[in-house]
Amino acid sequence: MKTRFILHIIVAMAVTAAFSSPLFAEWTVTYLHPAGCNSSYPNGVSGGQQVGCAAGPATGNQNHASLWSGTAASWVDLNPAGCNSSYASGVSGGQQVGWAWGSATGGNYHASLWSSTAASWLDLNPTGYDHSEALGISGGQQVGHVAGPATGSNAHASVWNGTAASWLDLNPTGFTESYANGVSGGQQVGYAKGPATGNQNHASLWSSTAASWLDLNPTGYDHSEAYGISGGQQVGRAYGSATGGYQHASLWNGTAASWLDLNPTGFTESFARGISGGRQVGWAKGSATGNQNHASLWSGTAASWVNLHTFLDSRYAVSYATGIEVSGNDIWVAGYAFDDVRGYNEAVLWHNVIPEPSSFLALVCGLAGLTGTLRRRGK
Repeated sequence: MKTRFILHIIVAMAVTAAFSSPLFAEWTVTYLHPAGCNSSYPNGVSGGQQVGCAAGPATGNQNHASLWSGTAASWVDLNPAGCNSSYASGVSGGQQVGWAWGSATGGNYHASLWSSTAASWLDLNPTGYDHSEALGISGGQQVGHVAGPATGSNAHASVWNGTAASWLDLNPTGFTESYANGVSGGQQVGYAKGPATGNQNHASLWSSTAASWLDLNPTGYDHSEAYGISGGQQVGRAYGSATGGYQHASLWNGTAASWLDLNPTGFTESFARGISGGRQVGWAKGSATGNQNHASLWSGTAASWVNLHTFLDSRYAVSYATGIEVSGNDIWVAGYAFDDVRGYNEAVLWHNVIPEPSSFLALVCGLAGLTGTLRRRGK
């Protein structure tokens, strides 16, 4: 009887350890901030590449679109010739999107596409439009927004397929303005505003046409925006009287009714910015974070919240997670943190490996089997 009791305790402890640990192994952090820069901000991560911008003496103190491959020393300045400044907002398949500004763009922001070098820069701005920005990329599509006389100078959600001539206006009929922020599997997410939404921003989902627009705004909320999409899920934020006016990190599964509030219990506000492989990243603020924004990871529920800030050096006061890639067992999270000592934001890359459960669960199952054997023998 005593032996069986001890084995029951061991099995219970093993199962608890296997399934209650939030994520597996310890996180590792790589600081991507390049030499000669005073600030750096990653916005996306995919295929071993990270993109964003950096500024400092090395860039003439202008924001320059930037590319990393996992280390600070790998930094590549993507700013195209003839442009004063630029910004990279997304990466996929070895290509990067964002925007650039300078004499080469007539002094306006132009949506931009790169293939990992400054010289590869391609201007995506459609003919007849003054201003455009590209914010997301996946599967050969790029999304963002354009504005010009034809749009009444309001932003219109947009999708491209690698060239300026391929541009398509996603703005729903009768809407004042719209923005597309992310793309995956031929669907685009963002937000739109018009009479149909009470002239409030509503999180939106498209399937590559303006007519396909779907309102994701959850019932009872005044305002929502979607920023990322992957595997049929969308992330962003929602706020209204139900949240006391504070933004709450949000998750959808393709419909307004599927909306899920990711704001951790007791937190003031939160924001979900990126999604991949059933995990979401962004930031959250509450008493548990000293009322500072902390880079955050979720796995589909508010209760799954993980504070990524705790893995940073102590000199960082606030942090933000802006992009995530889940590839096999690897989780890569890109973001940035404010360095209290140096007084500027620095690019950060978090990494974790989800352990294979087979060996540990085999032990648990073996112990459970042994317990059953002892029970049958009446011990």
